[in-house]
Amino acid sequence: MNNLEVITNPAVEKVFDNYPETVRDRILQLRSLILETAKEIAEIVSIEETLKWGEPSYLAKKGSTIRIDWKKNKPDQYAMYFKCTSKLVPTFKAIYNDKFKFEGNRAIVFKLDDSIPETELKKCIATGLTYHNVKQLPLLGL
Repeated sequence: MNNLEVITNPAVEKVFDNYPETVRDRILQLRSLILETAKEIAEIVSIEETLKWGEPSYLAKKGSTIRIDWKKNKPDQYAMYFKCTSKLVPTFKAIYNDKFKFEGNRAIVFKLDDSIPETELKKCIATGLTYHNVKQLPLLGL
């Protein structure tokens, strides 16, 4: 585990505070998994926590942006979003189709009462955070 520097935009906390209480813990769990995973990757020394499209977003130097959010129009679910033009979600579908539900080529979707397969999700997060180092590998090195 390295000393990860988290560069946080203060506006992110306001977004977390505005989620309904039933959702907030789930979104914060995803945040914790992202930061925990980043700490476990030696080459990641800092991660930026900011807002993109009004959603909490995470970006490491050689990675692809990972966003997390809950939407009012789909109140019983929340998601982790990846760049839709990357190979990330199509690769996750190929490997973890039995573990996760997906939305197109952009998201892993969770129901509010789902238990999250953390080991597999952390592998997806690690792949996103190091995407530019693994994008040429078969199945992104997973």
